[in-house]
Amino acid sequence: MTEGAVSRPVRVLLADDQPLLRTGFRMVLGAEDDLDVVGEAGDGAEAVELSRRLLPDVVLMDIRMPRLDGVAATRAIVSARLPVRVLVLTTFAQEEHVVGALRAGASGFLTKDVPAEDLVAAIRTVAAGGAVMSPRVLRRLLDRFAQVLPDPATAPARALEPLTDREREVLTHMARGLSNAEIARALSVSETTVKTHVGHMLTKLRLRDRVQAVVLAYETGLVRPGG
Repeated sequence: MTEGAVSRPVRVLLADDQPLLRTGFRMVLGAEDDLDVVGEAGDGAEAVELSRRLLPDVVLMDIRMPRLDGVAATRAIVSARLPVRVLVLTTFAQEEHVVGALRAGASGFLTKDVPAEDLVAAIRTVAAGGAVMSPRVLRRLLDRFAQVLPDPATAPARALEPLTDREREVLTHMARGLSNAEIARALSVSETTVKTHVGHMLTKLRLRDRVQAVVLAYETGLVRPGG
């Protein structure tokens, strides 16, 4: 929850075509006082319908589902401008699924073998307006496109021109996977200052969240895989 927001449980909708997995997720989330599972969908079309009707804070969305897959369902939810954020889960971190989910407007992408505590933390982050992606997923995605990314020594990063030097530093650290607290320690500033820089950076670059900022950092050559 963001500061100043009304303290209430985060409302979660489970969307997965396997009842046993939904039961497992419900048990994990049900153990948390600040999370409330408000519904379950067995396919993508039902996930869209329940999102419209229940307006959950977060949809935990499977990629492979009947009638409508997770990417198409995510796109429908985001296109309808519902106050709902989508956290995608999948068994295999296939790059085409990651790209499709992010383009559809998902706020995060995790594999189903994510530890329970990390899943819970990811839901809270997404509900608060943040974005998440497991390091393994991000690494595979960036490795695939490493050869087509521009050379930072030769390619001008015009998209980053609106940023101050400090904002570029923050973006660089963010793209390398550091949290706000870790960036604050690296730059010897307060975490509040880092949050301010991140907010200004997203506004200047017209980006929705941290995931889009990380992708842009690699696309412009500001950071390269392994760098």
